[in-house]
Amino acid sequence: MGRNYRLVVFDWDGTLLDSAGAIVACIQAAAADLGLPPPDDRTARQVIGLGLHDALSQALPGVPSDEYQTVAERYRHHYLSQDHELALFAGAYDLVEELYAAGYLLGVATGKSRLGLNRALEASGLKRFFHATRCADECSSKPAPDMLLEIMDELGTAPKHTLMIGDTTHDLRMAKNAGVGALAVGYGAHPREALEAEQPLGLFDEFPELTAWLRLHG
Repeated sequence: MGRNYRLVVFDWDGTLLDSAGAIVACIQAAAADLGLPPPDDRTARQVIGLGLHDALSQALPGVPSDEYQTVAERYRHHYLSQDHELALFAGAYDLVEELYAAGYLLGVATGKSRLGLNRALEASGLKRFFHATRCADECSSKPAPDMLLEIMDELGTAPKHTLMIGDTTHDLRMAKNAGVGALAVGYGAHPREALEAEQPLGLFDEFPELTAWLRLHG
């Protein structure tokens, strides 16, 4: 691995964990439970990466704000019933382990709740590799820069030495707002053309491509 960056921050859902499809299905199921028109797949995918309240307000714009808590509870019910079946993308564990062994500082910036991320880190076996993490119930939701700014402050790393990796335009805009370089992965929630429009440093469809880029430019 090269040493252009000291800190690499990953998004979680759709970037390390193959969960975008499950999240879409759970948003749709939560809406159906309450007799609401479920959003189509594209709309539901578009909100992945946001905090749950922001995601629901965009996916179900006609729902009164005082009902979001009920929708959120139904979403969590569906998600928690199946999250133990979700797996990391092929190559994700090896990449994180390799970066850690090479001496990088590693972080996670995610739209998940703290409880949800802790559960996912334990289940995936990746918890021991990450030096700092931030969640949507601790910071302003993406694309605000707060998660990245707090992680950099905690680990003493400057924006020019920090790299964000994510699968949504929310991730890429957060990185831009924080003055941080970003890589996009095209196998997650947002379509490739939307990611390309944000002009990331690189856009990869498979983990081996991402790993190769980091070995050369990281």
